This record gives sequence, C-alpha cells and structure tokens, in this order.
Amino acid sequence: MDTIGFDIAHLLSGGMLVLSLLLLFQTRIIAVINVFALQAIVLALSVAWQAYLQQAPHLMVTAAIALIVKGLIIPFALQRIVRRLDIHREVETVIAAGPTMLAGLALVALSILLLQPSEGSVLTREDLAFALAVILLGLLMMITRRNAVTQIIGFMSLENGLILAATGSRGMPLVVEISVAFSILIAFVVFGIFVFRIRERFDTVDVAAIDRFRGERREHL
Repeated sequence: MDTIGFDIAHLLSGGMLVLSLLLLFQTRIIAVINVFALQAIVLALSVAWQAYLQQAPHLMVTAAIALIVKGLIIPFALQRIVRRLDIHREVETVIAAGPTMLAGLALVALSILLLQPSEGSVLTREDLAFALAVILLGLLMMITRRNAVTQIIGFMSLENGLILAATGSRGMPLVVEISVAFSILIAFVVFGIFVFRIRERFDTVDVAAIDRFRGERREHL
C-alpha cells in the first residue's frame, strides 16, 4: 500500500507540473482558463490523497475549497469576464513561446536540483520539488504574459504550488488553509473589479498599452 500511495501522490504532483507547463504553452485565453481549472481539480485530488495518506481529515476541507472555488467558480467567472469585456482571445506574450518553454524546463530542473539534497523522506523531497517547480512556473507566467487575466491565472497557479508544498510536507493548520483560501477569493474579486476598471478607462487590458499611456501622459505634463 505504501508503494501505491507513493506512486499516486507522484502521479498527481507530476500532473500539476505538466499542467503548469501547458499553461505556458497555450495561445488562447479561454484555453488558459480551462487548463487552470484542470490544474485546480488535480490539486484537489492531490490534497485529498494526502489527507488519506496522512490521516488528516482537515485537509479534505482544503481539497473541497480548491475543487469548488478554484476548479469551478473562479474559471467560470473568468470566462464571463473575458466574454463580457470582449478581451482579445489570443494570449499576448513578452517572450515567444519557444524560449518561454525552455525557461520553464530550466526552472523545473533547478527545482529538482535544489530539493534533492535536502533532508526528509523521498516522497516529501520529490513532492516539494514538484511544488517549487509549479510555483516558479506560475511566477514565469506572470512575468511573460502581458494580459491582466493571464497574469491573474499565473498568480493563482503559483498559489496552487504553495498549497501543494504545504500539504506534501505534512499539511497546514486548518485555520491557515481557510484564511489562504478566502484571501485568494478576495484577491480574485479585487482583480475582477480591477480588470473592469482598466477596460473602462483604457479600452484594453494589455499592461504594455497602459505603460505607454502613462509615458505619453508624463510627456504632456
């Protein structure tokens, strides 16, 4: 049973890592949202499996929150925002897809090299390596995407990696999990309002266009 538990935990953690790489590869915003929803579902399954392995029922609450809020509610709301604002459906990038994927693979290798020499069980070390890779890939997505919606998804993918790391290293206190989940939900609401205001003011959610507008305004002043 230990071997099966080990393999399933690795399969789910590796699945999250693969989906993080797929987030970098997508060229359309709706596809990015759908992949993020799938990543959140895999996260929920991973947390639920860790709850079973660790005999920690409180982690099931985290799994339920990840599934309902991040796997269903947030992707549905983001799709409505994209359609309502008539945002350009193509993902606008700072760096081309090829170099971005190479950078992502380099970050995965770096995560493995950093965590393998650390102390702890093999399962904990490898789960933390997967989690660190997901965190770094989320950060890379935030840096290499110009559209505000995809940057938000990168931020939430990064937070998925933090939850994976916390549950893989024997879990977090329930109060911390709930506070993190509600903080992300509140942040999503704020981001939603923020995107609507950007669209209303600048007629775009391209952050580069906003920077250009700020530069032009300074010149006039």
